[in-house]
Amino acid sequence: MTSDLHRKTCVPCHGGIAPMGAEQARAMMDQVPGWTLSEDARLIRRSLTFRNFMEAQQFATEVGSLSEAENHHPDIRYGWAYCTVTFYTHKIAGLHENDFIMAAKVNRL
Repeated sequence: MTSDLHRKTCVPCHGGIAPMGAEQARAMMDQVPGWTLSEDARLIRRSLTFRNFMEAQQFATEVGSLSEAENHHPDIRYGWAYCTVTFYTHKIAGLHENDFIMAAKVNRL
């Protein structure tokens, strides 16, 4: 499935709305290949492998720069030859379209 999510821009989420439901989140997963949906459908995560620490760190830095530009920040964990990126919208303690937009953008890095 071809997705245009990467072309969208994150819109500020100020809270006060319900997180995306599990059914809607599952339906959006086709648009972000490589990502997994948590069992409770409150976050999405992707782990990538690299040849060494520096490549993982460079990727983590690129994700951080992209996230800062979009003002939607993931949890990033990296170490020797791996980087794991987790998106969820903190203000609503669950998923929002912004999380999928960012996942699609990260997939293009």
